[in-house]
Amino acid sequence: MSITVNIYYSGENGSARKFAEEMISSGTVDLIRAEKGNIRYDYFLPIDDEETVLLIDSWDSQEAIDVHHQTPMMNKITELREKYNLHMKVERYISDDEIPMTDKKYIRE
Repeated sequence: MSITVNIYYSGENGSARKFAEEMISSGTVDLIRAEKGNIRYDYFLPIDDEETVLLIDSWDSQEAIDVHHQTPMMNKITELREKYNLHMKVERYISDDEIPMTDKKYIRE
């Protein structure tokens, strides 16, 4: 099982992209990826929305997320969200990590 959180950061005048770039250049992303229980922490740019950045953030348990929320990295994330005046939409998914055989026939590896 894993927990995946999709966070859509939106702003104006390229601020969401600048936020993601600063998260990476400051080393904050590398620190988060090194945290126990982190599976994935990646930013993506939607083709049809230049003012939004998608973060896909996956963890192996709710406990790992709770610990992450108490780290200094969360202070940095909050600081940068405010700096770039970003708004967020959040989606949360729990995976059973099993792809049904009926779906596998549509996956090209």
